Amino acid sequence: MAIVLNLGLGMNPASVGLIQACSRLTDAFMDPIMGYVSDHTESRWGRRRPYVVAGAILSGLVFALMWQIHAGHSPRFYFWFFLIGTNLFYIAFTLYAAPFIALGYEMTTDYHERISVQGYSNLIGQIPWLVLSWFYAFMENKSLFPTPVEGARTLAILVGITVVIIGVLPGIFCHEPFYEVVLAHREKNKKNPKTFFQGLRDHVVGFFQGSLITLRNGRFMKLAAATFFVFNGFTIIAGLGSYVIIFYVFRGDQHVGAEYVGLFGTVLSICTFLSISVVTWLALKYGKKQAFIISTAIAILGYMLKWFCYQPQFPKLIFLPAPLIAFGLGGLFTTVSAMIADVCDQDELENGSRREGMFGAIYWWMVKLGTAVALAISGHLLNITGFLQQLGTHQTPKALLLMRIFEIGLPIFMYGLAILAVSSYDLDQEKVHQIQLELEKRRRKTIP
Repeated sequence: MAIVLNLGLGMNPASVGLIQACSRLTDAFMDPIMGYVSDHTESRWGRRRPYVVAGAILSGLVFALMWQIHAGHSPRFYFWFFLIGTNLFYIAFTLYAAPFIALGYEMTTDYHERISVQGYSNLIGQIPWLVLSWFYAFMENKSLFPTPVEGARTLAILVGITVVIIGVLPGIFCHEPFYEVVLAHREKNKKNPKTFFQGLRDHVVGFFQGSLITLRNGRFMKLAAATFFVFNGFTIIAGLGSYVIIFYVFRGDQHVGAEYVGLFGTVLSICTFLSISVVTWLALKYGKKQAFIISTAIAILGYMLKWFCYQPQFPKLIFLPAPLIAFGLGGLFTTVSAMIADVCDQDELENGSRREGMFGAIYWWMVKLGTAVALAISGHLLNITGFLQQLGTHQTPKALLLMRIFEIGLPIFMYGLAILAVSSYDLDQEKVHQIQLELEKRRRKTIP
C-alpha cells in the first residue's frame, strides 16, 4: 500500500523509505518491552489474552484510520501524518504480536504437538501472501475507484475489519496452560509490599536481567542465528532477483519481465504453503533439527538449480526451482518456533520462570534488525555489479554475471551457515521429555 504514497499522493520515495525505516525501528524497540510486560502481567484472563484482544482491535482501527487521507495536502503534511500513523500502528501491532507468539510457544507441552501447532500457524500465515500481490491491482481498478487513493481508503477499512474479527479469536478461545504455574511461583516468592517507584525500579532491573539471560542462552542463540541467516539470505537478494529475471532472462523487457516476476512470487507463495506440510511431516518423523537441516538443504539445491534454469532461451524454466527454494522459509519458522518452545522449558528448569514472551520478543527483535541491515545492503549490491539504469537493455556481460552470482551465491552461503549453527543444537525429544518430568516434580511442590 506504500506505493500509493508515491504514485497516488506524490511523496518522494526517499521520504516513504524513511517512514518505513523509522516505524520498523519502533517495532523492533517495542518487542522486548512488550515481551517482558506480557510475561509479568496478572489478570483474570491470563498473561497473554488481554493484549491479544486489545492489540487486534487497536491494530485494525489504527490501520483503517491511517489511510483515510485525501489528495491535495503538502508533502510535509503527508510525511508527518504517515510517520505518526505508522508508528502508532506498529505499537498497536506489537501489543498484539509479542503475546500472540508467546501464546503459541506455551500452548502445548507435547514435543510432537508443538511442531503441529507451529506448522498450522505457519500454514495459515502464508494465505495472505497469496492475496497481497493483488492489492494494488484492486486499488487502481478504474471500474471500482476513480483513483488509487480512494481505493486505499476502502481497502484499509476492509483490512482493518478483517484484522479485528480474526485477530481477537486467539484471545477469546485459546487457553494459557502455564498461567497457574506462574501465579503459584510468584505467590511463593512474594515479598513485602512495595511502593510504585520501587516496583517500577524492580521491573526495569528485571527487564534488563531477563534480556541478558535470554541472550546468554546458547541453544536460543543458535536458533536465532539460523533464522538470521535463512531469513536474511532470502531478503538480501529478493529485489536483485527481479533484476535478474527482467534484464538477464528477458533482455531488459520490463513489461514481460515484470509479469514473470509477479508470477514467480505467486508460485513461490503457493509452493511455500505446500512445503510447510512436508516439513511438518519430516519433523514428526525425524525430529525438528533434522527437519530444519533437510528443508534448508533442499532450498540450497533450489538456488543451485537457478543457475541452469534461468536461461533467455527457455524463460518458463524460472519456475522450476521455486518448489525447492520454498522449503527455506517454509521450514524455518515451522521448525525453529517449535524448538524455541522446547528452549522455554529448559530455561524454566534453569532459571525458575516461564518467559515465552521475552524469548519470542527478542527472537523477532533480532530478525527485524537483521532485516533492516539486509535491506540496506541489498540496495548496494546492484551498484557493486556495475548495473546502470541508463544502459537499459544493454547492460554489460560482467554486470549480468555478477547479478547472477550474488543472487544465487549469497543465499547458498548464508543457508549453509544456518545449517552449521543448528548442527550442534542438542534438545531432542528424549532431553525435552526429561526436562518436563523434572519440571512436573517441581510444580507439584509449588501448586497444591
